[in-house]
Order: sequence, then C-alpha cells, then structure tokens
Amino acid sequence: MKNYLSILLCLFGLSQISAQPDATIYLNADQSRYTINKNIYGHFAEHLGRCVYDGIYVGRDNQSIPNTDGIRNDIIDALRELKVPILRWPGGCFADTYHWMDGIGPQEDRPTIVNTWWGGVTEDNSFGTHDFLNFCEAIGAEPYLAGNVGSGEVKELSDWVQYVNHDGISPMADLRRENGREEPWNVKYWGVGNEMWGCGGNMTAEYYANVYKQYATFMTDWTNSSKLYRIASGASEDDYHWTEVLMQNIKPSLIEAVALHMYAVIDWNDKGPSYEFSDKQYFQTMQKALRMEELVTRHSTIMDKYDPNKKIGLAVDEWGGWYDGEKDLEPTALYQQNTMRDAMIAGATLNIFNNHADRVIMGNLAQTVNVLQAVILTEGEKMILTPTYHVMKMYNVHQDAQLIPTDIFDMPQYEYEGESLPAISCSASQDASGKIHVSLVNIDASNTHEVNLKMRGVGTLSGKATILTADEVQAHNDFDNPDRISPREFDGFKLKDGNLNVSIPPFSVVVLELK
Repeated sequence: MKNYLSILLCLFGLSQISAQPDATIYLNADQSRYTINKNIYGHFAEHLGRCVYDGIYVGRDNQSIPNTDGIRNDIIDALRELKVPILRWPGGCFADTYHWMDGIGPQEDRPTIVNTWWGGVTEDNSFGTHDFLNFCEAIGAEPYLAGNVGSGEVKELSDWVQYVNHDGISPMADLRRENGREEPWNVKYWGVGNEMWGCGGNMTAEYYANVYKQYATFMTDWTNSSKLYRIASGASEDDYHWTEVLMQNIKPSLIEAVALHMYAVIDWNDKGPSYEFSDKQYFQTMQKALRMEELVTRHSTIMDKYDPNKKIGLAVDEWGGWYDGEKDLEPTALYQQNTMRDAMIAGATLNIFNNHADRVIMGNLAQTVNVLQAVILTEGEKMILTPTYHVMKMYNVHQDAQLIPTDIFDMPQYEYEGESLPAISCSASQDASGKIHVSLVNIDASNTHEVNLKMRGVGTLSGKATILTADEVQAHNDFDNPDRISPREFDGFKLKDGNLNVSIPPFSVVVLELK
C-alpha cells in the first residue's frame, strides 16, 4: 500500500520532494562534444508474423480499414508522430532468403515463396520494394535495406542498389520506371547480410569478412562516390572476436558501420510470459537489458583500437525484449504484449545509446508492429500504442541534439534476493533552440528514488516534465483499455538555484525540459 500511495503522490506532485536525495547527477552542459544521432531511434520491420501483413499492410482491396495503397493510415499517422528516423527491412533472417525482384512489377505476376524462417507460411510478395520505400516516404523515415548475402548473389544486391538509386539510363533504372517510379529513392543505408554467424549462413568471422568485402566492393564504385552507408553484419551479444576480425580485416574505405544484436531474454529455452511475469522474471529481464552498457562499451573499445577517430559507427540494429508469444497464436508469429517492463527496457537502453553517441550511430527496435517489443499492436480495425511507443515519443527530443555528459554519484540500488542493479539511469541533451532535456528511468519495482540534478555550464532554468508510469509493472494497454498507460504532466520536481530535486516513482520514465 505504501508503494502504491507513493506512485499516486508523485503523479500529482504531492510527494515530499525535499527528502534526502538517493543519487546526485551532474549535468555537464559545458562539456558537450557529440551529437546524438537521430537514427538511434530507428525501428525494424520484418516479414514475420503480423508485422507487415495484417499489420502495416492490409492490402489495396481492403474496404474496412482506411489505407493508402494498402498501408494502414492510422499506422502512418502514428509513426510520423513518433518521428521514426530510419526503418530496417525486410529482415532479419528473412532478408537472407529474400530476392527483391520477386516483389516488383504487377502483383499478379509476382511469385509466391515459403517463409522458411518464420512458420513456413506462404509469402505472396504483395509487399515489396516500392511499397516499403513509399511507406518510408509517407512516415518521413530513411529506409535501411538489408541485402541478401546468405542465399543471394553479388549481382543481385548491386542490381538492387542500381534499381532504387540510379537516376540515369541503365537496365535497372529503366525497369524501375516501367514499374511506375520515375525518380530514384536514393537509399543510403544498406545492410550487407544479417546474422551471418547464424541464420545468414553459419559463417565464421574470417569467412564473412572476405564475403563482405566482395559485396561491398560491387555495391558502388571504388570511391563510394554514391555515398552508400554499408553496415556489416555484426556480433551476437558478447562475440568480441567477431568485431575484432571485421575491424582488423576490412579496410575503412569499404565499411561505414558494424552491427550488433542483443535481446533482453532471460533464457532462450524459457523466455517467460510477456505480461503475467513474476518479480523475479522482471528483475532478470532488467539484468539482461542493462548488460547493453557492457556490450556497447566493450565492442566500442575494440573498434577504438582500429578506428581511433571513430569514423566507423556501431549500429545496434536489433534490440528489445523477447518473451514467449501469446498462447493462442502461432509461436513463430512472435506476438507479445507490451508492459511497463518494456518501457523500462526502452528507456534504459536509449539512455545507454545516447551516452555512447561517440560511437553508436543507429539503433533499430525489434519490431515495429505486432512482433516482439512492438510500438503498435493491431486487431482488425483497432490499433493501440504501447508503453514502448510512449517512451520513444517522449525521448525523440534527443534526436540530433548535443549530448550532455553526466556523472552519477551515490547510485541507489534495485535489490532482489541478494542481487542488485543500478536503479536509476539518465541521459541528457541540448537541442538547437537551447532547451535541455533530461531522461530519467527508475527500474526499481518497489521504491521511489530522490535524485538531485546539479547543472554545470548553464544559467538559471525553468522547467516542465512528463512521466510514464502505472500502478503495477505488469500493466499494459489492450484493445479494451487502449489508454491505460499514457504520458502525463509531472510535477514531482523542485527547481532551486539551478539545481533540481526529482522524485521518481517505481518503474517510471521521466523526461524533463529545461530552459
């Protein structure tokens, strides 16, 4: 009862914000050096379950759901409002079985294939290159195309580059025009295969490094005059050898970024439920999610050895929570509910990415609609926004802003059965207008924590804040209660002499705007 009252008091600004702070955070506004790349707030859409079909795409003949060329209008509006900067497609594992020419031209002429990775379902290729790239234009996102290296050919990928990018006369550009698109899309971001250590071909790092160089060479001319941003298939979690081999063997002129994949999974053989989880499962999930700090730091250290000027980026192009799917759905559909636990994963992970803005240039949450840690769930004509959506919208103020370095002292701990985790995470930035935004996350499942923010390098400030929280960490939005969890104004802070005392309820995300 005490913890529940604490949440309510903080929501309405009635908490005792004069209490002794549990943590002190210094915001060093006079030490900004790096820009937070907006692509850190990217997303990922794979031909998997109901992400694309019956999610983003409902078909051109659908009369019951408002759409534009088969794309749901409500999803277009929601993603535009979210300010999605970049969207990765068509996979994932599916990318290394996908042949792009199957998805162009008249739909009645497109071949059907079997999606061998995700349930053995029939893929009719009705959603293809034109549909995806036009969708990106509609939501204002840069497209990120994942090329087929596992079962494809070098010419196939180089032809795809020419098809979407060439503005002159060429076989592929002429074919694009025949299919109804005169101007090229000028796709900049390209993944050269996906998870080549696993579903992309079970390759060794040494073998893939050579394959990568071959593909990267023929995607553009030897000077990369078309300025493609080529992203190598990177490591799974703590496979530091993989990153070492790529950085050592691929010359900088052939590579712009290295990928990294990490999911917050308790146990791959027993992932646990998406919303009826225990206190122990919550703690274990957060334990795994916070490991992102270690992974980014160590992979960055390896990259620093070969690239001290940080010209090659780290792209965490798959991340998020992964649980057992809903019992009444096909397991390979990977549909899961999205709770305040997922909001904690999102807030803490984005803080990590922000604070590593010197190396992390992209993040792609898996996945956009109806799959894994989705920001949107659909059911027929209905659509709901998840807690993860709300966190990413609250955080989009950091996109392309200047990172403000932070120092945390006296970190409070979230304790469970003799183990502990840092309870608070933080990142801060200053935008072009001079506004400072501070993102705070309290993952503690039971305790409110008082945080004292000390400002350096700025003058007198005024502020406002937004909070995302709920009455229990298992809380979620569903189709009967779509707005159970949504951001609201937060008054649980006090500003005095340029410093702030903030009272953060359990499992809450707070974003402050200071000016």
